[in-house]
Amino acid sequence: MSNFFKDNDDLAFYFDKGIDWEPLVEVTEYGYRTQDGFKSAREAVAFYGEVAEMVGELAADDIAPRAAAIDREEVRLQNGEAVAGPAMTAIFERIRELDLHRLCLPRELGGLNVPVLSYFVNIELMARADASAVAHHSFHGGMAMAMLAYSLHEGTTTFDVENARILETRFGAAIDEIARGDAWGCMDITEPNAGSDMAALRAFAERDAEGRWLLSGQKIFITSGHGKYHFVIARTERTERSDDPMAGLRGLSMFLVKAYDDLPDGTRRRYVTIDRIEEKLGQHGSVTASLLFDRAPAELLGARGEGFKCMLLLMNNARLGVGFESIGLCEAAYRLAKAYAEERRSMGKAVAQHEMIADYLDEMRTDLQGLRALAMYGAFHEEMAQKLIFLDKIGQGIASDEEAERVRRTLPEHVAKSRRVTPLLKYLAAEKAVEMARRAVQIHGGAGYTRDYGAEKLLRDAMVMPIYEGTSQIQSLMAMKDQLVALVKKPHAFVRRRAQAKWRQATARDPLERRVAGITLIALSGLQHLATRTAVDKLRSLSGVSVGGWRRALAGWNPKRDFALAMLHAERITRILTDEAICDVLLEQAQTFPERRDVLERYLERAELRCHALHREITTTGERILAITNPAREAAPLKIGEQGTRAGFHSAEVGGEPPRRQGRQVMEIS
Repeated sequence: MSNFFKDNDDLAFYFDKGIDWEPLVEVTEYGYRTQDGFKSAREAVAFYGEVAEMVGELAADDIAPRAAAIDREEVRLQNGEAVAGPAMTAIFERIRELDLHRLCLPRELGGLNVPVLSYFVNIELMARADASAVAHHSFHGGMAMAMLAYSLHEGTTTFDVENARILETRFGAAIDEIARGDAWGCMDITEPNAGSDMAALRAFAERDAEGRWLLSGQKIFITSGHGKYHFVIARTERTERSDDPMAGLRGLSMFLVKAYDDLPDGTRRRYVTIDRIEEKLGQHGSVTASLLFDRAPAELLGARGEGFKCMLLLMNNARLGVGFESIGLCEAAYRLAKAYAEERRSMGKAVAQHEMIADYLDEMRTDLQGLRALAMYGAFHEEMAQKLIFLDKIGQGIASDEEAERVRRTLPEHVAKSRRVTPLLKYLAAEKAVEMARRAVQIHGGAGYTRDYGAEKLLRDAMVMPIYEGTSQIQSLMAMKDQLVALVKKPHAFVRRRAQAKWRQATARDPLERRVAGITLIALSGLQHLATRTAVDKLRSLSGVSVGGWRRALAGWNPKRDFALAMLHAERITRILTDEAICDVLLEQAQTFPERRDVLERYLERAELRCHALHREITTTGERILAITNPAREAAPLKIGEQGTRAGFHSAEVGGEPPRRQGRQVMEIS
């Protein structure tokens, strides 16, 4: 029997050492206060490992052998219903038998109370087998957890605090239906002419004479849109002027819409019509539907006007999920390419022994380990943040004022760390999924262009990763905006961080720490350059103002108008920020576990050169493109070559020639 968990040493590292399980298990088990829960982290993690092994076997023995059939059979629209092929149907019968839809639900709701982090590992394992199967699977248990999250948000879940149990929750019946595998849900946001721009959404919900909400409109590109339960964002406020605040995000609300009822006579009454199932490039087993709502009965979630806020409650988890899904596909591409290259011989030796191919495979392996480190880090801190918010809200698991203070003290740190890395993970993991799948095709040569080996399927399946749950460009804009806003709001914190990085680069005993500090300096230099140039574009005289005076001088910025250069270079700075974040995580691992130093060394070898090149692009290009997009724009009065010094960095720190490669060593930035 094959097993996609047991054959992966890097994944095993996180279960054995790389995750700080104790605090996560403690909050998951409500402070070990439940009668039927685990009483120690060791006991709990042993169970999580058993679940991972079970899913690893399912992925290897049940899903992967059916992947080609899923791709061929696709899903068809028949009499208004989506009908999956035999292979996909067989997989989900097996998933139902294993009760995998119940994994993360609390025990009192019929679940297994497994952490979401463990669930994400299962997503990676299944994605390695088939991306479309895991895409659909995530809309089962994931949507049940979303129902619970929304009920907690609006205060419609009640608790027995003393015994750490949920007594009742608003959507209990629907959650149970999904947990049994009899239904699933989906998130309906996108509309024609309203993709990433949510302010342009036009689906509308209004109350009838009896006060019931009725929702009308069209939603498109809805993954698993043939589900029973739909979380739908719709406009509830009618406005006459486009500049009315209610015409934008503030006029949106979130609803739960039941798409159909199955009647006792075996027929189905539909309230939401499946208008179309998209014929897609890849992920043929995953339904992508167009839906019509014509006064469909709807239930308001949270308060009126909280639609965007409600969406954000789930967005971090959704984007982390795509990150793990992308890593699973990367793992499949790497394994497929490596196996073929080691077996296929050319010019007297295995293809894997040819220098360029060996370099490709080494980079794929290294990138995989870096991405997985970032994914585990982000998922851990996001789950800790969400569960600490939950515990703080209801008092569960908090035994004393001291414990309550600990929650309030640690919560902001978890929130900040999750917010920092989530868009970075979604961005780079999705982009790397496409890159590695394309390399797998290339390494297979002509055979990769055929359907015989599965490489071309991986590429087709990967192409959607940089598009859904927020495009790569949206992720990069979010990451850039967060960093620049933080710089402007807290310039002294930025200066302090820069000084700390310079000190670490100069004095750290560990040469790897000095090199990681160098990456941090490159990132900070790029950010300060963009902030300075943006300021110069806004107020020409600001080029001589100290960093400490920026906050006062830059009040009233319009990000859409004034951040043109930063938006142009958003993807470049995001790649640097992602390399910085990965190196930070790998350094922490390397300083605790000596066997991880090799991973950081390999990652730095490529990241240092890459970041220097990206930094040079950021600081020396852009005016020509900005002249095309905004002909009236005046060029900033900075000359090429002045940027680093004008931004407060000397060329010896980040500019000039990138470090030279000397075997496995790279010279530190002086």
